[in-house]
Amino acid sequence: MNNMPELKIGVVAVSRDCFPESLSVTRREALMRAYTEKYGADEIYECPICIVESEIHMVQALEDIKKAGCNALVVYLGNFGPEISETLLAKHFDGPKMFIAAAEERGDNLIQGRGDAYCGMLNASYNLKLRKVKAYIPEYPVGTAEECADMIHEFRPIAKAVIGLNNLKIISFGPRPLNFLACNAPIQKLYDLGVEIEENSELDLFEAFHKHDGDERIPAVVKEMEEELGAGNKKPEILQKLAQYELTLKDWIEEHRGYRKYVTIAGKCWPAFQTQFGFVPCYVNSRLTAQGIPVSCEVDIYGALSEFIGTVVSEAVWWG
Repeated sequence: MNNMPELKIGVVAVSRDCFPESLSVTRREALMRAYTEKYGADEIYECPICIVESEIHMVQALEDIKKAGCNALVVYLGNFGPEISETLLAKHFDGPKMFIAAAEERGDNLIQGRGDAYCGMLNASYNLKLRKVKAYIPEYPVGTAEECADMIHEFRPIAKAVIGLNNLKIISFGPRPLNFLACNAPIQKLYDLGVEIEENSELDLFEAFHKHDGDERIPAVVKEMEEELGAGNKKPEILQKLAQYELTLKDWIEEHRGYRKYVTIAGKCWPAFQTQFGFVPCYVNSRLTAQGIPVSCEVDIYGALSEFIGTVVSEAVWWG
């Protein structure tokens, strides 16, 4: 299963109608060349519509990037942009957004081809605040095409983390063990991040585990584990139970993910787990984590959240 967000960044250039639109378009094209030459074209899309003052252009650009499947947005001020239309675009775009601006590359820009995107960036920042629109703005958001390309690349992990959190469900099996107060999770902050949480008891998990007794898929998973462990297979007698547990968790995910795209698990491995299930789940947890389904122990919900963010940002996943 693909449990990690995929990214497609839409780049929209803006310009004021009293300034030359061609300057923004030319700079957008230079930015796209710089990005694709250095980082490739797989995750980025150039919107052909330049927003020039009109809110109608904003709607057209929004529809275009949605149709292209973009889930992240870069508003690029190649010129002094229209603060109303450009911030409305950010407001109505459902996903992470970033604002950057073009530096004046030539000394004659303010005479023949007026730019002044730096000043436009200040106006955009103020209007975003007025509209309470959250957008990522680099520490110094003005640069050449190459510098702005690097800014967009640095935006990638931030955008992926935001997309992941907005589509994440954490499934927990508890309660937390005695003397593990640090694993207690205040749920409000999860909701503030856009994360869904489903809390279950160990008894729910125990029942689901036994419903998988004799599952016909177990031998195939056992064989996979044997091949993976090789000489490290020191307790072959418990592989069947481990395979049964892995299938239990994967089926639970599919049955309980609801409308969420991504899932992480906050599980538990002691004290009663060992005696009742007959094993500790650490090996299964590591297998799931390696497949892009982060699992934390001791019902550590925020640990599971951190694991997910770290996996998304680092892209440290192999697909087994």
